[in-house]
Amino acid sequence: MHGKVDARFSRVRDVFAEGFVSHGELGASVAVMVDGELVVDLCEGFADRAKTRPWTESTIANVFSVTKAWTAVCALRLVEEGKLDLDRPVAAYWPEFAQGDKGTLPVRALLDHSAGLPAVGELLPPDALFDWSVMTSALAKQTPWWTPETKHGYHAVTYGWLVGEVIRRVSGKTPGAYFRDHVAGPLGLDAHIGLAEADDARCAELRFLPPDPAAPPTLVQKLMAEPESMATRAFTNPAALVVRNVALTRAWRGAELAAINGHGTARANACLFGALARGGELQGHRVLEAETILRARTERTRGDDAILGVPTRFGLGFMLTEPEASFGPNASAFGHPGMGGALGFADPEARIGFGYVPNMLGPHIHLDPRAERLIEAVYASL
Repeated sequence: MHGKVDARFSRVRDVFAEGFVSHGELGASVAVMVDGELVVDLCEGFADRAKTRPWTESTIANVFSVTKAWTAVCALRLVEEGKLDLDRPVAAYWPEFAQGDKGTLPVRALLDHSAGLPAVGELLPPDALFDWSVMTSALAKQTPWWTPETKHGYHAVTYGWLVGEVIRRVSGKTPGAYFRDHVAGPLGLDAHIGLAEADDARCAELRFLPPDPAAPPTLVQKLMAEPESMATRAFTNPAALVVRNVALTRAWRGAELAAINGHGTARANACLFGALARGGELQGHRVLEAETILRARTERTRGDDAILGVPTRFGLGFMLTEPEASFGPNASAFGHPGMGGALGFADPEARIGFGYVPNMLGPHIHLDPRAERLIEAVYASL
């Protein structure tokens, strides 16, 4: 194990270490910030499947949908700059978006997953995944699968192009560039949407936990049973999304898939969410204003998710704590999990920022049990 831990949080260290003994960890990092102080910053295990490359403080990994929260921060900063109005139609910033009877669809619906655009209906070439213009054009033409803002469904992959294109139209920068210049750079975060080739050597290889034959069907198994459904299209169109080991390729790492391919450390997530947990400021840098954070973590959608098939709650770009996916005991907590187990969240009441990044990926739709055990240890240590 590498890193540091405040003596008060030794229980977090012990639970983290136990994950490698009893819960199938390969390599991982965990970090906790309390009121601006980094009290846990640990890593352990291996960054590669062959167990020849130790996970170090400089190891980064794909955090999958935690990226959505990073992208949301970018959009919310543009709101504060007066360049973006969440209540205006998307087409006011992206005129082509008015196609498919979407001329009045508001920007806020992109952030709270109620836009009805979780998938592209037209089958796209597999490599369209890495072509920004092809994907944004397809989404501009797409008719919503449901009447916007009448229900919600997780925009698992399309969120990145939808919110990202609004960011690009408004700021003149791609979402990855905006995140680097206005969020990660000023805070000194090792977090990237669109990874430079020079950083490939620091990336952890990903591996899936062996399936439990006694467990209920996973989301993937459910989707494969209905290959033509909206939910399946959300995760499989373009088909490059389901190519084996695609997340280990240069094309994946270098693309700005602003919903799913952020790369970073647990420390970076703890610091970003730690800033949001204390009113938006950290080390003299302001990420967001407190009023914006309150607006972002106010519930906008809740109930059965039309894509995931389980209950979810969303604010503006953030998942909100709930019994099925609890970010600790406090009702004000908000953040985002990522496929396989990664997690970042903020708790304004306890002023906690939390980050967990593994490379052994689990099958869970909500929070991974490994993260849940770490969260319990954090709050038991306060």
